[in-house]
Amino acid sequence: MTDAAIPTVPAADLHYDRATIAFHWLTVILVVGLFALAEIWGFLPRGTPTRRLLQSLHISFGLLFAAVFVLRAVWRLGAGRRLPPAGAGWLRVASSGMHGLLYLLLAAQIVLGFLFRWAQGEPFAFFGLFDIPTLISIDHEQRRFIGGLHNTVAWSIIVLACIHAVAALFHHYVLRDGVLRRMTSSR
Repeated sequence: MTDAAIPTVPAADLHYDRATIAFHWLTVILVVGLFALAEIWGFLPRGTPTRRLLQSLHISFGLLFAAVFVLRAVWRLGAGRRLPPAGAGWLRVASSGMHGLLYLLLAAQIVLGFLFRWAQGEPFAFFGLFDIPTLISIDHEQRRFIGGLHNTVAWSIIVLACIHAVAALFHHYVLRDGVLRRMTSSR
């Protein structure tokens, strides 16, 4: 079937399903929250109870984010609603590239988070309920490299997410094509 044979439906009439929308916004909240926690504890002296609390929350919410990410990916590959691209030409390429890169960086960040914690050789607990066992022994000397990479990927995700948000606002206010409403409401 050619593109010409596919019926076109205005973007304003297309919406993602509730689960896809929930996974999207939960991801946004977790990513921004994890980033904020890491940035805030950077201003606190090492070893203080508040800094340790923020780090513990970062680890726990990071584990929650890992679970949400896996569930989101499974949902997207399986039952999640697929919509036609919002644009054509370079807009379509940019959109697909942005989504692909964000997914890749989010997955990499999860892996780096696990590796970094294991390299630190410290407890890896989920809200104090249970510990995550060390599955891979990481040389303590690798800690600084992995931590630096974890930080670089975090900043990359934030920058790309901001570009993604600006693009959504551009679609909404300039192009007025209903693309933003796809992810803000469902039917």
